[in-house]
Parts: sequence; C-alpha cells; structure tokens
Amino acid sequence: MPTLRRQLEVSRPLDEVWNFVGDFVNSARWDPGVAEAANTTEGPVRVGTVYDLIVVFDGKRSPMTYEVIEYDPPAKVVLKGEGKSVSAVDDIRFGATEGGGTRIDYVADLRLKGLAKLASPFMKGKFENLGDDAIAGMRAKLEADA
Repeated sequence: MPTLRRQLEVSRPLDEVWNFVGDFVNSARWDPGVAEAANTTEGPVRVGTVYDLIVVFDGKRSPMTYEVIEYDPPAKVVLKGEGKSVSAVDDIRFGATEGGGTRIDYVADLRLKGLAKLASPFMKGKFENLGDDAIAGMRAKLEADA
C-alpha cells in the first residue's frame, strides 16, 4: 500500500500551527476525509492520547481509532490508526521557516487489511487523492485563519 508524503509551508508561526495540527481532534476541521474526530482521553495531548474518528473513503463512513505513539512538541507527532479494513501510521513533523512561517512534513503509511487487501493495487490513486485533499484542506484552514 502507499506511503503518502506531502510537504507544505504556511505563513503562520510554528507554535500556532503546532497547537492546531498537533492535536488530531482538529483533523475534522482540515481533512475532508475526516467527518468527525473526538479526543477520548482526559488531560492534555501526550503519548497515549486516543482519538475516535469517523473517516469517509469512497463515499463510505467508517470508524477509526488513532493513538499518539510519539509526541515531541513543537517538532513531531506520530499517530497509529486502526480501522476495520485499514491501519495507518501518520508522522507529522513541524519546523520554523526563515520568514517566520512553518513547514509541515506529513507522511502517512497506509495498509489495507482483510479482504480489502485484495484491492490494494487499484487503490493507490484514491489514496493519493485523499492525501492531496488533506494537505489542501490543511493549507486552506491555516492560511484562512492567519
């Protein structure tokens, strides 16, 4: 299955971008593939924080659970996601740019499970579109609120 790699730069400062993107509950605000996101863990975001998402793929809504497995503010957050037919590891890294903005490096490693695995060779394009849409949504949200 594909590993999606995307990078973007926004004019917003690192701390603001980290506070927004580093908390995956906000993914529903920037990723059109996420219909709902809820933090189910009390307290601040940290390793072990769990998010319940409803993701939309190919017109179907499915639950996924993501857990923060690495958390290094304001540089990196890594989440592991599990759903009925897909598992994912999302690695999001942040860095300040010379102009006072922020660079985001987003890598999503996606793996189909069960019978869905058989469709793997045909899904690469759809997953690439999903990655493009997510990054476009992130850019639009971060730049609109700047």
